Amino acid sequence: MEKPKLEGKTALITGASRGLGRAMAVALAQAGARLILVSRDLEQLRQTAELVSKAGAEAKVFKADVTSESDIASLENQVKASVGNIHILINNAGINIRKPITDFTLDEWRKVLDTNLTSVFLMCRAFVPHMKGAGYGRIINLTSTMSHVSIPHRSAYSASKTGLLGLTRALALELAPERITVNGISPGPFATEMNKPLMNDPKINAEFTAKIPLGRWGRVEEVGQLAVYLCCEEAGFVTGTDVLIDGGWTAQ
Repeated sequence: MEKPKLEGKTALITGASRGLGRAMAVALAQAGARLILVSRDLEQLRQTAELVSKAGAEAKVFKADVTSESDIASLENQVKASVGNIHILINNAGINIRKPITDFTLDEWRKVLDTNLTSVFLMCRAFVPHMKGAGYGRIINLTSTMSHVSIPHRSAYSASKTGLLGLTRALALELAPERITVNGISPGPFATEMNKPLMNDPKINAEFTAKIPLGRWGRVEEVGQLAVYLCCEEAGFVTGTDVLIDGGWTAQ
């Protein structure tokens, strides 16, 4: 039998309690990776861990707020003590607040930027040392089509995701000598919890799908398989880029 592509690798995924994070966890588990699942929702994390277990992989769950420097320091210590070094870091945690910029409070603006961008800085600062010296490492940042284009009422989200794309490119250059690749995955309209308000509104849902050349919402499993590829040895020459998976949205 063919050896699982990620056998012997340990992957940490933030925002792993649902949606794309859960789908990537299951996909990496099916590819042979051991999973470290991080979120603020411990009960949902345990559900993800059950799915990972059914896929034949080991999973450990840790509750942490990735916007908190102290939480991440504690998380790093716990992971180091219980698991050892990680090989793969997927920064998936994110939020979106949809409203006109004139209605934004400063706290709301900071919440989006802290969750979508600053958390990635904090996670990379804590866990990049785990990867150095091994000759292999993978960092995947969940960027967005909003890193490339935008729509009304997405000012904070677009700003955070565009900043994340810049961070991804800079880290790719910084870590290339260590053979650690850093890439973005930019999902377009996917059927996730974050997009339920849009999907549940028949008018907005119809407007959105009409703008997607493939005519449908993305399936979370499709992002999972892309993440597996980027983590494989076969993707070792892919770094500093952003892979759009959006049904043709940004090609228009």
